[in-house]
Amino acid sequence: MNLMLLYIDPGTGSMLFSILIGAATTLFFLSKAVWIKLKVLISGKKNGVIQDSSYKKYVIYCEDRRYWNVFLPVLQEFEKRETEITYYVSSAEDPVFSQNFKYVKPEVIGTGNSAYAKLNMMSAGILVCTTPGVNVYQWKRSKNVKHYCHIFHSTTDSSMYRLFGLDFFDSVLLTGDYSGEDIRTLEKQRGLPAKELVTVGCTYLDVLQKKIAEIPAEENHQYTVLVSPSWGKSALLSLYGERLLDPLIQTGFNIIIRPHPQSKISEAEMLDKLTERYKDKANVTWDYERDNIYSLKKADIMISDFSGIIFDYTFLCDKPVIYAASKMDLLPYDAYDIHGENYEGLWEMQTLKNCGILLEEKDFGRIKEVIQNASDSPELKQRRASAKAQAWQHIGEAGKRTADFMIETVQAQNKAE
Repeated sequence: MNLMLLYIDPGTGSMLFSILIGAATTLFFLSKAVWIKLKVLISGKKNGVIQDSSYKKYVIYCEDRRYWNVFLPVLQEFEKRETEITYYVSSAEDPVFSQNFKYVKPEVIGTGNSAYAKLNMMSAGILVCTTPGVNVYQWKRSKNVKHYCHIFHSTTDSSMYRLFGLDFFDSVLLTGDYSGEDIRTLEKQRGLPAKELVTVGCTYLDVLQKKIAEIPAEENHQYTVLVSPSWGKSALLSLYGERLLDPLIQTGFNIIIRPHPQSKISEAEMLDKLTERYKDKANVTWDYERDNIYSLKKADIMISDFSGIIFDYTFLCDKPVIYAASKMDLLPYDAYDIHGENYEGLWEMQTLKNCGILLEEKDFGRIKEVIQNASDSPELKQRRASAKAQAWQHIGEAGKRTADFMIETVQAQNKAE
């Protein structure tokens, strides 16, 4: 007897799940609508309005615990105002469960398809998240969520999301006015309705600024170089690897290597190879901590590529940054529809050129000299300050401004009904 083995490739599996969850969602809302109509008839209410029992005014969805600092100031603001908010998380180990909040109501909804199933059928006045791509793949807009809002978790270009990442949100909360320009450009190109764009500041930088100030100065400090790249084939570790790290380690400086969190998932083989290569080097430390502030505080200079951590370091520590020459492939990103293959047209690349120090592969052999000569002139310092003023507005106010926006949005819904 022959056994038939069935294989479904990931793309087909994703499509089948989308069809299945779409059918389930339709059936769910149809049955809910019928039930509400029955309740209206039974209750005899003339205006036909009965509140959905699963409805929540304010909801935040945090897809991963590494975004805790993005939402902490917002949750603290709701707690201070004694206003209830639902906080959907992926894990029971999320930091929210150690906070003893009274008005913040955390709920574990899992990851991937499990989370999408919950989100696709939820009922809320407003949902705020860092996750892009609503209504693009498995994650569909729920008919019972009145407002979808995206909040940024980095101070970089708004177009550096995968295609259509922000297209179907009702609003976007910006760290600085500059990032609204690309959103408006894409809306016009794609014939999309204009989203509400509100500059609230940067929640996670507000948190990190307080935390980094509390870290005591290091005793017997030795000059330290932080290597903190992005991930992918165009990123520093994949592109250059030992060709850069070998001469850098030979300088004798303390070297902290902090890979992007996604590298452990997508580039584990590459990291294992490099870790094995430098396992006996006393001046090399690998940093996989969730918070980057300890390495940022310790470092005298950073070497990176196009990673958003460059701006965390620049804005929080005000120290020199060296960025390695690389060429990003913009094709998978919204940025391609704006800049084509000209990655140097990105705000972050223009800003890097303005306030960073370029490192080319031909200079790897003299990396010690490059670091020692890294200029921190008054002009460079002023350029960093200008970039900070542009990208991180309303410093210290982001939690309050975000909470204000959420509450005002729901109040406007109530007035309209």
